[in-house]
Amino acid sequence: MSETIFAALRESHEIQRSLMRKLQRSAPGARRDALFTQLRIELAAHEAAEERYLYVRILMDDRGLNSSRDALADHHKMDEIVDDLRDRIHAGSGWMNTLTKLSRQLHEHLREEETIFFQISGKILSQKDKIALARRYRENYRQMHEKLAES
Repeated sequence: MSETIFAALRESHEIQRSLMRKLQRSAPGARRDALFTQLRIELAAHEAAEERYLYVRILMDDRGLNSSRDALADHHKMDEIVDDLRDRIHAGSGWMNTLTKLSRQLHEHLREEETIFFQISGKILSQKDKIALARRYRENYRQMHEKLAES
């Protein structure tokens, strides 16, 4: 059996969790800056591809309307926090407090997505769709990573 969209998304979720752990343990300096950039790019690439290749499909089905809206709102909240962090010096308690806020938002979103959204989506999508969406997601995710790394 081929990989499904859910397996592809979980792989990115684990990268996000790992980067967040490393970032929260980091000291101010070049390593923290690099980790934050990696996390920022990972979140943005993941969100863009996920919204294009999963959320849009689920949003079109009445059973997935509310959960899709909630997930999109979560992405928007996290984007705002990332923008706030990006505009600050990556040191001090204020930056770390905001990072903690992002961590809570991220972990809550991933938990809800993996336990609720994936279940609803699994009922809406056929097995063929799940496999095709995984391929499309991975390609767009890779393209977004490249594009964001250049900017």
